[in-house]
Amino acid sequence: MVHSKIFLKNRALGYVSNHIPLVTRYIKRRNENLIITCVGNAFYTYSSSHFTLLSVSGTHPGEITCLAGDTFHTYTACGNEIYAWRRGTELKHTYKGHECPIHTLLPFGPHLISIDESSNVKIWDIKTEELLAELTFSNSVFKVTTLTHPATYMNKLLFGSEQGQLQLWNLKVLKSIYTFKGWSTPVTALEQAPAIDVVAIGLSDGRIILHNLKFDESLFELVQDWGSVISISFRSDEYPIMATGSLEGHIVFWNLEQRKVESQLHKAHFGAVTGLKYLPNEPLLVSSSPDNSLKLWIFDLADGAGRLLRIREAHADPPTAIRFYGNDSNSVLTAGSDSSLRIFSTITEMLNKSLGKASFNRKAAKKKGRAVEDPLMMPPITEFASEVTREKEWDNIAAIHSGLGTVSTWSFKQAKMGEHKLFPKKFKGNSNVVASSVCLTKCGNFVIIGYSTGHVERFNMQSGIHRASYGTSKGAHQGPVKGVMADPLNQTVITAGRDAFLKFWRFTPKAGETEPYAKMILDEPIEWLRYHNESSLIAIGMEDFTIVLVDVDTRKIVRRFEGHEARLTDACFSPDSRWLITASMDCTIRTWDIPSANLIDIFQVPEACISLHFSPTAEFLATTHVCNLGIYLWSNRTLYSYVSLKAVNKDDPIPMIGLPGSVIEVTDVNEDELTEPEPEYVSPEQLQEDLITMSGFAHSKWQNLLNIDIVKKRNKPKAPPKAPENAPFFLPTIPSLELKFDFSNVKDTESMNKFITHPELQNITPFGKSLLSVNNDAFEEVIAKLKNMSPSSIDFEIQSLSADERMSNALLLHFMKMMYYMIKRKIDFELAQAYLAVFLKWHGTMITKTESLRSYLDMLQEAQSEVWFILRDKLFYNLSVVQALKKM
Repeated sequence: MVHSKIFLKNRALGYVSNHIPLVTRYIKRRNENLIITCVGNAFYTYSSSHFTLLSVSGTHPGEITCLAGDTFHTYTACGNEIYAWRRGTELKHTYKGHECPIHTLLPFGPHLISIDESSNVKIWDIKTEELLAELTFSNSVFKVTTLTHPATYMNKLLFGSEQGQLQLWNLKVLKSIYTFKGWSTPVTALEQAPAIDVVAIGLSDGRIILHNLKFDESLFELVQDWGSVISISFRSDEYPIMATGSLEGHIVFWNLEQRKVESQLHKAHFGAVTGLKYLPNEPLLVSSSPDNSLKLWIFDLADGAGRLLRIREAHADPPTAIRFYGNDSNSVLTAGSDSSLRIFSTITEMLNKSLGKASFNRKAAKKKGRAVEDPLMMPPITEFASEVTREKEWDNIAAIHSGLGTVSTWSFKQAKMGEHKLFPKKFKGNSNVVASSVCLTKCGNFVIIGYSTGHVERFNMQSGIHRASYGTSKGAHQGPVKGVMADPLNQTVITAGRDAFLKFWRFTPKAGETEPYAKMILDEPIEWLRYHNESSLIAIGMEDFTIVLVDVDTRKIVRRFEGHEARLTDACFSPDSRWLITASMDCTIRTWDIPSANLIDIFQVPEACISLHFSPTAEFLATTHVCNLGIYLWSNRTLYSYVSLKAVNKDDPIPMIGLPGSVIEVTDVNEDELTEPEPEYVSPEQLQEDLITMSGFAHSKWQNLLNIDIVKKRNKPKAPPKAPENAPFFLPTIPSLELKFDFSNVKDTESMNKFITHPELQNITPFGKSLLSVNNDAFEEVIAKLKNMSPSSIDFEIQSLSADERMSNALLLHFMKMMYYMIKRKIDFELAQAYLAVFLKWHGTMITKTESLRSYLDMLQEAQSEVWFILRDKLFYNLSVVQALKKM
């Protein structure tokens, strides 16, 4: 299974609804209506009373194509299969048999009706999952678009077609009862009216026909000016009102008695009103739209018009920038292509907020309403900066807009757009000036803005007054300013330009100062600048897809990361500034280890990541992607399990990982599979040939060997242990007036202790035999045996080398060869010295008397001197360095 070493899929935020119409279900036990919306490959269940998110379904294998519901189940279709869910999360039934994707579902008593794109109608038994019957229509003659069950019509269904005709079928006998000629326009909606025998038929040309099925007569016709009628719903609380939805986002309310428009909700949604349902016997209407919103309207005004009661919404267009807000991982601040700024909570959906949409005149837009808000709407937000220090006093968010020189301010605490529009007076009338980068100071008092003309300006956040300019009248850079930042102490302003210059300015420039006090030139034009408040590192994205890290204190490039193959989109530091996570249009997300300068993790996503940010607690990585409305959270696995952070091999394939789903995913992969097997490091015997290696044994292993006589003498008991006298089980007594025992027959044990010596006993120990059997100087096994012995045993074995008069010279020579072998290899240096010292102590006199041993001793001395000179030079060098450092 492919996976990322560090990040695991957590869940997706920011999804409310899509183009699939909503479904309402009344739950008698709860005495409440539930609202179900589709969000791609899952569906959400909301409570109508507070719009609380009750449950999130399991993930489907693909996109959900249609929804339906009854008292017991929620039905979903995905591809060619149908699923029945209980309580919104438990999968109870699966229905298989369609050969084309399914577009319509209708629960029909104990049966379920499904229609696929080839107009094949199947009838299922809900409990047994059995296919009971099947109808087949020809798309060229009668392509089924929708269906409904007319009230009181037993076992009958009404089908609408793209050709404009309608057909009434009896499902019990599988026969067509009647064909309605229609209006030669595709039927887009069918809904049962409160009156018996009457249905409302929505057509693609905007007409709504109230038709009597019993007599095949149209009662009256209404025309919706906003185009195709895609949703219809009837009010059921004794008010003759019909609501219709349009592709333009408007909802029209019709008075059926007066046959005219009662009221309108202009721009109720910013997308098509695909879902429209009145709650039973209540003045409440629920609507959903592909603009990713779900709204509940209440009709309690004096003129009968509706007003917005509750809303659950997210970005209507893909987010463009994302940042965690504050010092925890609870809030995510996002800017979208719909010009809105939103807050998403990682704890609960109920804490999500909208800061509104950017408007040139917020008061005027609010007064004129939603219908005329579009001309006053500012372009999409491309980048923003926030700071928590002064959030309670004044605006603490500054945002730049696409193609606009004006920078807008926002308040996180008040959750609204601020009053200030920051734009230098010297640029007034110049439409070519575009804000390209923005930064808020750590104190929250100032905002620094870089422009496409190369200028860098500083404003006060509280008053919006211009405070300082950096550079000459022509600007600080030649070309757009791609990044600005200020140090936490407001001493230095750093600007990065498209001209490949990184410039360092005094925060408060002196009078007449037009040049930076320091600057750097890089190899390539700069794309963006990212910084970490608690460290002196800044990351700079280059035009050639490389990232360089610059140390602000030394003003030098300290790291260079190469590997991305397309334009760099974003980057962020981990909270401890050890990692740098980067994203690119090559659809990869890479994690770089800054201390080791290695790529430690890489994975590929289906759509390119355009913005990412690490949470301040290192718990989540949040990402946004091209053509996706959601905010995706990835868990940092290093917080709760061991992860091998070794460098990624360039030849390894890049794993492809799908984006997280709406529900927290529990992976079925074992932890061992996620953890790459890391080979255990085995230290070599010798790192380099010119070095001397110690054995690493405890000091007692070799130091006690040199003083073994003193240790034995210290540990020797003061008196030898005495054996207890053996007494008979029954002690005999001597006949007398006093009780006395008879010990005359007790044997003296001391006189019985006699040593019996075998006449053929050998004086060579097993270690000596092993030493004599060595050929070709292969002493490894003998040395290993010696290492495993205790100091007393080693001393005994060395003394025993001369116990046998016949073999003593051979044993001593072999032992000296073993010492020569150990010294020449430069391994186990301290053991070799200890063994040699004990050997010379016991056998020095005998060696001097034997010519062969004395001549080999010269070779041993030469090897010993060579090794000692190497060690002495290393020791003297280190001592000299230490002494020099002490004097500094």
